[in-house]
Amino acid sequence: MSFARRLLINAPRSASFQLLKVHTARCQAPLSRTAHARYSSNPQLDSAIPAEELLLSQSCVKRLAEILDKGQYLRIAVEGGGCSGFQYKFAVDAVRNEDDRVFEKNGVGVIIDQDSLEFVKGSTLDFSQELIRSSFQVLKNPQAEHGCSCGSSFSVKL
Repeated sequence: MSFARRLLINAPRSASFQLLKVHTARCQAPLSRTAHARYSSNPQLDSAIPAEELLLSQSCVKRLAEILDKGQYLRIAVEGGGCSGFQYKFAVDAVRNEDDRVFEKNGVGVIIDQDSLEFVKGSTLDFSQELIRSSFQVLKNPQAEHGCSCGSSFSVKL
């Protein structure tokens, strides 16, 4: 049973009706030309492509603010290798390429090329500090089937 259906069954009658009205209004609203252009790299396409996101945690943003100079970004790349098939690579970079996507929060930015983004879209970038190491980590990657214990490599869902 879907979450929305359970909510409708368990909620009071008036709240259920309001929720249904809001959900119906959102689903039937036409996609404007500007919204279409914002989500699609090709405005000539008939269907909109949903935004691809990379979320930045507060600890990540704080650490980036400490280590990056003005005009610098943290670059994330996904390469073949590691113990699970693919591995994350992190580097400080001041060069933005044409195919790079930029994710900014509170004045700091992360750049990632379009090919690598396909492997990490929907993930959260975090900074972890432990007794024996501190590192940037990609968490909750919906594109990964499983990862290694150190968190630096992963295998892709097929």
